[in-house]
Amino acid sequence: MPTLATDPDAQQFVETADLSAYDLSGFKPTQFEFEPKAAALDMRIPQNLLDALKMKTKSKGIPYTRYVRLLLESDVAR
Repeated sequence: MPTLATDPDAQQFVETADLSAYDLSGFKPTQFEFEPKAAALDMRIPQNLLDALKMKTKSKGIPYTRYVRLLLESDVAR
């Protein structure tokens, strides 16, 4: 995949490129966050659960707080 420096460059690429020519199997879904966070949540959990959570999210490359929020959003949306 080419590196695109601007939104217009990216738009032009998507509109004209044959994406079947690229191996997209390594791509991961991404969720962009636009809504401001106005509320805070403070909770107590066992240290071993927090450690396991941090290990899991480190391997995913996301902050553990974002992962917890994604889990909450997913559960509430059901």
